Amino acid sequence: MSQPFFLKSVCLFTLSVLLAFAPPANKITVYLIGDSTMSIKQVKYYPETGWGMPFTHFFDESVTVDNRAQNGRSTRTFIEENRWQPVADGLKEGDYVFIQFGHNDEVKTKKSYTAENEFRSNLIRFITETRTKKATPILITPVARRQFDAAGKIVDTHAVYSGIVRAVATEYKTPMIDLDKQGQDLYQRAGVENSRLFFNQLAPGEHPNYPEGKEDNTHFNELGARKIAELVLANIKSLKLDLADRIVKPETK
Repeated sequence: MSQPFFLKSVCLFTLSVLLAFAPPANKITVYLIGDSTMSIKQVKYYPETGWGMPFTHFFDESVTVDNRAQNGRSTRTFIEENRWQPVADGLKEGDYVFIQFGHNDEVKTKKSYTAENEFRSNLIRFITETRTKKATPILITPVARRQFDAAGKIVDTHAVYSGIVRAVATEYKTPMIDLDKQGQDLYQRAGVENSRLFFNQLAPGEHPNYPEGKEDNTHFNELGARKIAELVLANIKSLKLDLADRIVKPETK
């Protein structure tokens, strides 16, 4: 056996041993805070599905996804109901907080309405308190609704509050996922009719939970939730977050 070949074999063997006994990655928690488009659904609301539900399955055993999103919440009500403070208290170095609000903040007729300046302040609070714990905040625009005009062009229904999220992300140098724009692009590619397949839309008698049917252009079914979760996953990779290293890797045969 030649000396170069022998040395190469020894190096490869040593590397394989080191990898085999390498310490496991530190366990981290990925918190999801937001509204009904992200939240875990009760069985009585199926097939309505929050995108945070399939998102749980994207990561290896070193990651726990803790979905704290709640139906109908805005940044203000999430804080007022003491839903944020337990997250802030439990954060540790290396954790992530994915922050997606706007749907309920922006509607003036809802009790959850949050004025633009307060919405901005609340986002900044989430960012700064997350960073205080050496965790990573990720801002997410409100995910797009399905609304088309007469010409079949998708309509932007979150312009103001998505704009606030984008501005805060820039000002505070915070990674951002634009589910408003990317969601609109997804629905536009699918088209007026096929985009219905992403949402909780049912004909009368089609599902026992909705005997009279359902026409919902905000909340997803299983397919739509998975499509949105896949957009989030793609952004984790494109943003080059350390979290991307913990995505489940395909098994080799």
